[in-house]
Amino acid sequence: MTAPKSKVYIEILRQIRSIIHEDGLSAGDKIPSERELAERLNAGRSSVREALRALELLGMIETRRGEGTYIKDFREHGLVEILGTFILQDKNAIADLIEMNGLLESNALKLLLAKDNHAEELKNIGISIQDQNLGHVEIMTKFMQLSDNYLLFRIWTVLNEYLKVIQPEQKTSRSILYEKIIDGIISKDEKKVFDSFNNLTKKENVE
Repeated sequence: MTAPKSKVYIEILRQIRSIIHEDGLSAGDKIPSERELAERLNAGRSSVREALRALELLGMIETRRGEGTYIKDFREHGLVEILGTFILQDKNAIADLIEMNGLLESNALKLLLAKDNHAEELKNIGISIQDQNLGHVEIMTKFMQLSDNYLLFRIWTVLNEYLKVIQPEQKTSRSILYEKIIDGIISKDEKKVFDSFNNLTKKENVE
């Protein structure tokens, strides 16, 4: 008994994703041709073509005439925004999204508190907050990167693409709270860090 067409299709998508990972490809890189993919996956070219067409429709890849097919940065297409307009109709979903975002950010701060070698980088973030008038996402991106947990950073990044649908990024007017967070991390003062972070979160929710 042959597998349903939908299962074959999903399996090919998974295998293409594995090839992208194995080849170390990322946004902007060229992926193997349809013919090469069919050979590597031992699959029919029509099935591979269908899978590639689906990825292109989703905005995950793009075909450039005469050049080949390239991986797109997921942030460059509107899929998240489109999904967000449907998913975020539910008030509970919005509340859950905001709560999860706070949990991820607080965990990044906990990871930073446990590290001892980022004082200089943190001081530079403090300078950037003043000089560049950074927004919350820009500041938290720097904290996330310093926390050195790639999976946490990726999940938070995707989550914030959805948050943008309901909370457009704004430049912060509460730099003092971020500065207190930085001082608290450097001095290992957990209470100072999370008192400041909680005040920041409360003010964001009020706004």
